[in-house]
Amino acid sequence: MTVARSSRPQLKIRRIKLDTGRENVVVISSRSKALRAEVFRGFSRVELRTGAKSLLATLLLTDDGLVGVDEIGMAEPAFRRFAESAGTLVTVAPAARPASLDAVRAKIQGRSFSASEIGAIIDDVTHYRYSDMEIAAFLVGSASFMTSDELLALSHAMAQAGTQLTWDRDVVVDKHCIGGIPGNRTSMIVVPIVAAHGLTIPKTSSRAITSPAGTADTMEVLARVDLGVDEMKQVVQTCNGCLVWGGHVNLSPADDILISVERPLSLDTREQMVASIMSKKIAAGATHLLIDLPVGPSAKLATAMEAMRLRKLFEFVGDHFGIAVEVITTDGRQPIGNGIGPVLEAQDVMAVLRNEPDAPRDLREKSLRLAAHLIDCDPQLRGGTGYARARELLDSGAALKQMHKIIDAQGPSGCNTDLGTLTADIKAPRDGVVEAIDCLCLNRLARSAGAPIDKGAGIKLFKKIGDSVVQGEPLYRIHAFDDSQFDLAVASAATSSGYAIGLRSAAGGPEL
Repeated sequence: MTVARSSRPQLKIRRIKLDTGRENVVVISSRSKALRAEVFRGFSRVELRTGAKSLLATLLLTDDGLVGVDEIGMAEPAFRRFAESAGTLVTVAPAARPASLDAVRAKIQGRSFSASEIGAIIDDVTHYRYSDMEIAAFLVGSASFMTSDELLALSHAMAQAGTQLTWDRDVVVDKHCIGGIPGNRTSMIVVPIVAAHGLTIPKTSSRAITSPAGTADTMEVLARVDLGVDEMKQVVQTCNGCLVWGGHVNLSPADDILISVERPLSLDTREQMVASIMSKKIAAGATHLLIDLPVGPSAKLATAMEAMRLRKLFEFVGDHFGIAVEVITTDGRQPIGNGIGPVLEAQDVMAVLRNEPDAPRDLREKSLRLAAHLIDCDPQLRGGTGYARARELLDSGAALKQMHKIIDAQGPSGCNTDLGTLTADIKAPRDGVVEAIDCLCLNRLARSAGAPIDKGAGIKLFKKIGDSVVQGEPLYRIHAFDDSQFDLAVASAATSSGYAIGLRSAAGGPEL
């Protein structure tokens, strides 16, 4: 028997200026004439459809007149992704749960994923079919254990989900730091050095999620970073390299989604970290990759043993996908450079490139070391001469000239680059010597001050490990624009400055 069905009722789209982060959120009136709101009370997700276009979203009900009885309100992320104008008629129905969630449940119960299951999960995540709660279930289940085959499948699926870049060069180099160290803005020095040498280095970078600045945030102080794929390729063709935001060229789009849920849960497992990084490098078309692993008490890696285990995972995935991976460990005991926050970090970068006498020596030397490893990938260069070549390019001004060329090619960003005018010096509580600096604490303080949203907010460092201090001498200066953020950062610094000051012995050294 055939049952006749009336056409589904439709609602008009209304744009709601509400930022719901990454999630798609829609709102209907509890008095909706087209839909019986009580039918949807048991469903957290709904499907919107017009023609062949559909979108899954989290549904909220309202009684306060935010939307009319014949409307459906779409928060900014949902409105942007659905890409239909206000007033368009859409049908709304309860959304079927993604079939791939069955595999997530099985993983939580102890079964391994197949490659096809991981592919289906990443496809659903990329197309916003998972809620944050469902993404968290996938992450927690994967954090308990992940086999080598699962790691390879996850890296592959994430790389395949977005843009795939190819280059007509035999050698395409790239570098990546696993993060966690404030001010570690070496990419902005390495890229112009390596590009000036003549190697291709199409550097895509992240924006900050929990840190006070990502490379893309800092580069945006100097140039536009939200380039499309064709624009990025043109810059690389002209300059041998670029420094752009990876999110805009859609490299491994699932990665940013997973990270946004992963970080608040403090999930940062080795396998997920490797899949995250390697998927972007696979998609970016790199042939040679340098990985920087900072090791220190408040870094992501506290011991050399942890770094060794992570190095082996990077090498394993690199070998499988045909990428020559080199992993080095670096000093992660304290911030690199003198600034934390986009404007302050950009000032450090340009000071190094200009060979200014007071440029941060640690940032210069680390950048030269990293650039040397990449330049040694040049088959035309004699082995072991990479450092001398990198230093020559920096000292001669060739790297600075190349940076200006990249900045001009990417174009001006137009963002505010003023330094925060609300300032407070955090001072040494006693005479002594700086014994330790808590990187995580300083990251949090800089974010409290407003970085990276306010690019001129952050922290200017005056003292590093081993430096002598006298009571009342500034350790660092907080910069902010907003009174409430400034007060929060100052109060937090008063509770915990992030500096450990040791007593000085009679002989002049620190007491043990």
